Amino acid sequence: MAFNGSEGSAIDISKAQEWNGNYRAAHPQPNEVYSYFFGCDILQKILKQPGCMGIRIYYGLDGSVSKLVAVGANTDEDDQIYGTFIVADDVPSGPPRSGVSNVLNS
Repeated sequence: MAFNGSEGSAIDISKAQEWNGNYRAAHPQPNEVYSYFFGCDILQKILKQPGCMGIRIYYGLDGSVSKLVAVGANTDEDDQIYGTFIVADDVPSGPPRSGVSNVLNS
């Protein structure tokens, strides 16, 4: 199959809350990171790269610290990671940067 840019769909907040609750129940450590924030500038830079159909997110570890790594993917489902393509991380995590308390971050 090929990516066409329409992959993914919106879900109801109750489904997001359920999935988030499941994750938190499986990872009950007191200092666990539960979210990351990628700003619109870096996401738009990735999405505007030639041939980019969307963003793929990878899990990572920096020592014992969880990380997410975002890369563009093209229509052939290949990661855009070599040459001048952008690989993004170094983003704030929640906690502590979680915003106002809500059903996903509390």
